[in-house]
Amino acid sequence: MLGRENYNLNAISHDTAISLLQKLLDMNIKVRDVYVDTVGPADKYQAKLSALFPTLNITVASKADDKYPICGAASICAKVCRDRCMTEWEFPETGYDISDSGSGYPSDPNTKRWLRDNVDRIFGFPQFVRFSWSTAEIIIDKHCVRVSWDDDEENEENIPKLNSFFKSVKNRQKFPDTDFIMNKV
Repeated sequence: MLGRENYNLNAISHDTAISLLQKLLDMNIKVRDVYVDTVGPADKYQAKLSALFPTLNITVASKADDKYPICGAASICAKVCRDRCMTEWEFPETGYDISDSGSGYPSDPNTKRWLRDNVDRIFGFPQFVRFSWSTAEIIIDKHCVRVSWDDDEENEENIPKLNSFFKSVKNRQKFPDTDFIMNKV
């Protein structure tokens, strides 16, 4: 109900690639060929990019960083930038140290240890961590307090759920004590 809206890594990756390509074109940089490592089904991703950028020769391939040297170089640059961002990260929350967090990959025991050591039983992780990441979800399930919202269990017909006030509903029941406010607005 009050959680964040899901924005998965595939969508983030697609939107970022699209944004980067658009910025290059907006800067009048001559782009002819584009090589992209696949995120999701390669054919669908290539069709999406080709539809958005019909003047470019776009190749989307699995393991593109192994097949195309330019993708391998871009992958190295991205990892160096990510590592630098992580080592220089300043948490808005206090008491966290990223220096021994490992690589950030789910198979890295140092990453798992850092997550276990830095989970708050009530608030979960600092905002640096994606709560939707399955590794984080497992740790939250094991180490955090379970929360049950009262309105999750309400089934009475005439009592609206809190979230009903935040979305447009046709023919919503009018409550007599609030009609005067709506008429004044």
